[in-house]
Amino acid sequence: MQIYRLGDEGPEILDIQHRLHELGFMLPASERGVYDEETRAAVRAFQAQRSLRVDGIVGPDTWGQLVEASFRLGDRTLYVHAPLLRGDDVRALQRKLDALGFDPGKQDGMYGPATDAALREFQRNVGEDVDGVVGLHTIATLERMRPLDDAPGRGVVRETEELRAIRGRLDGHVIAIDPGQAPPERDTPDVHLILARSVAVELARLGAKPAILREGPDDPSPSARAAMANAMDAMVCVSLHPGEGVPESSGPTCSYFGSQATHSPAGRHLAELILEELEHELQLRGRVQGLTVSMLRETRMPAVQVEALPPGDEAGAAALRAPDTATRVGRAIAEGVRRFFEDERA
Repeated sequence: MQIYRLGDEGPEILDIQHRLHELGFMLPASERGVYDEETRAAVRAFQAQRSLRVDGIVGPDTWGQLVEASFRLGDRTLYVHAPLLRGDDVRALQRKLDALGFDPGKQDGMYGPATDAALREFQRNVGEDVDGVVGLHTIATLERMRPLDDAPGRGVVRETEELRAIRGRLDGHVIAIDPGQAPPERDTPDVHLILARSVAVELARLGAKPAILREGPDDPSPSARAAMANAMDAMVCVSLHPGEGVPESSGPTCSYFGSQATHSPAGRHLAELILEELEHELQLRGRVQGLTVSMLRETRMPAVQVEALPPGDEAGAAALRAPDTATRVGRAIAEGVRRFFEDERA
């Protein structure tokens, strides 16, 4: 999709403003249809609320969640659909099922096979028709049982246990490497594809089977790249992000799937280990954060998004293009992945 930012005008901006207003983000009535400073501030507030990258730009992740935020449980019938139904209504359903002891998997707001299985098991237990359809009758039955929506998610507990059970070496494991979006200009150096290849070389040296999700001129969407990682049954996914224009850190940033309501324990542990290695290699202090972007939300394995050098730092970008820096960063990321499998446990 097109990316919308400060200074843009048109009906698309009016749509964004309307959605923000409906969600409680107040905007002045004047200048509607113009992406002004007030709109940018509202977008940033929405992004912070949704654990998105706070950059004031409406790209695929922000737009998708603006749409999803408009759905409340009961607004529509939920069932398995291709593409998957997404929204806050799905997330609310997952939370209620989880609280009642029916495991819908990751509370990601996506109505997938795990959520369908949990819903059918719930229907079976309460004596309803087991049809996998969430209509008003099923919702009323759920509400009557008064689930504690703030109860710990079974998916988080299960993933914590699975993390403790990880044993063995990195040898032979498929590791997906995502170079992120291709640069918009064809003559711009694709520094993150260069870095992805460096990570692949270092992982192969350690015995893993690296698989780069994007090569050449093709530019699949984040959701498409997440689907690629899932299809190859990767054990881990490392996504590389340019980190442009958001100077929130003076060093590397490693992100895992996490929101105010839930998170991936394995993803967080992987992010912490990779950050330790990057801080040691680059001698820069960084940070770990939870995000709900597509590459972390839609992958089924532990996943981390890595911004290796300070965002918007021209010197850092130039350094990243240097072969020595790419090698050092690749080595640090690969070592963090190795430690995830071999040395340290949560």
